[in-house]
Amino acid sequence: MSAAHPTPSDPAVPGSAGDRVRDRARGAMLGLAVGDALGAPAENMKPSQIRCRWGRIEGFVEDDPAGTDDTEYAIFSGLLLAAHGSALTVAQVEAAWHQWIADRDEGPFRGAGFSERGTLENLRRGLAAPISAQHRHAWSDGLAMRAAPFGVFAAGRPAEAARLVAIDGTVSHDGEGIYGGRAVAAGVATAMVALPQGPSTPMVDAVIAAALSVVPEDSWTARSLRRAVGAAQRSRYDPGITQLGTERAVRSAVVVGGYPWTDLAPEAVGLAFGAFAAARGDFSASVLTAVNMGRDADTTAAVAGALAGALCGASAIPEAWAGAIGPARGSCLPSMAGYHVLDIAELLAPGGVGAGAVAGTGVGAKPAAASGVEAGAGVG
Repeated sequence: MSAAHPTPSDPAVPGSAGDRVRDRARGAMLGLAVGDALGAPAENMKPSQIRCRWGRIEGFVEDDPAGTDDTEYAIFSGLLLAAHGSALTVAQVEAAWHQWIADRDEGPFRGAGFSERGTLENLRRGLAAPISAQHRHAWSDGLAMRAAPFGVFAAGRPAEAARLVAIDGTVSHDGEGIYGGRAVAAGVATAMVALPQGPSTPMVDAVIAAALSVVPEDSWTARSLRRAVGAAQRSRYDPGITQLGTERAVRSAVVVGGYPWTDLAPEAVGLAFGAFAAARGDFSASVLTAVNMGRDADTTAAVAGALAGALCGASAIPEAWAGAIGPARGSCLPSMAGYHVLDIAELLAPGGVGAGAVAGTGVGAKPAAASGVEAGAGVG
C-alpha cells in the first residue's frame, strides 16, 4: 500500500448500536473542528505556498490552534437544530440570525465569510428570507461548512438531513450554495450509520452516493463532486503515484484556475469529498489531504473531517488533535463563546440529550464542561 493510498481506519464499533452512533456523532463534530483548526493557517494558499512555508502539513502548525467561523457557525446551527428538531422553519432560522448575530453589537467580529457578511447586511436592512440570501456570495461554501450537525441529527436519513439544512440555508444561500450544504448533510447522515457490506459496496462509496442523491444530477456541485471523486479513485490504480500526485489530480479536477474566490461551494465540496475518497475514509489522511490542497482549506478540511469522523467515530481522531480543541472562543460569533462541539454532538445524537431539551431557553446558558451539556442551552 503506497503512501498515497493509506489503509482506512476501521469504523469504531462500541458495544451497542446506540453507542456506535453516539461515538460517530462525536466524531463528526470533533472532526469538523479539528479539520477547521488544521486548515485555518493554509486558507487561501496554493499548494506550492504551503510546501514552501511548511513542507507538507502533517499536524498543527500553530502553537495555539483554534477553529474559525466554520466551527462557530456549525455550533450555531447545531443549537438551532437542537431547539427545533424536524419542525425547524425558515422563520425560526431568520429569528435566530437576528437575535444572536445581526442585532448584537459585533465588536471585532473577525472571521465571518463573504456569504455571512452579505446575509447580515441584508437582514440589517430589513430584508427577509429568501431575499436575505440575494447577495454576491449566495453560492459560497458557508452552508456546507455548517451542514454536519444536520447529518448527525438525521443519522441514517440523508433526505431529511438535506431537507433541514436547506431550511437553514434559505436565509443565507441559494442555488449551488444550498446544493453544497445538502450534499454534506446527506453524506454525514449516511456515514453515521454506514457498516461494512463487503468489498463490492465500500462504505465510502455509500457516503458519496448519498451526497449525490440529494442534488440535481446536472448541477455544478454534482459535476465537481463526481470529477473530484473520480480523480481520487483513478489515482488508486497508479502504482507510482505519490500523495502529492493524488492531491494534484483531485485539485485540478475541480479548481477554477485564476478565479479569485476560494469559497465556491461546488469547488470546496468537491475537494472535501475528493480528499475523503482518496483517503478511503481514513480520518487523518482525509483532513491532511484537504489541508494540503490549499484554497479554502479550513472549510474543505472541516467537511472532510466531519465525513471521516462520522464514518470512523471519535476514537479515530488522533488524541493530540482532539485534545487541542477547546470551547469556541467567540472570535467570529461572540454568542457562541464557551460552547464545545462535543456539547452539540450530545444534543443532536440519536439517544443523546435529544432535540427539544433546549427548546425555548435561549443561547445564553453555557455548558458546564466541554465534554457535557447543561440542559437549557440552545437557541430560543
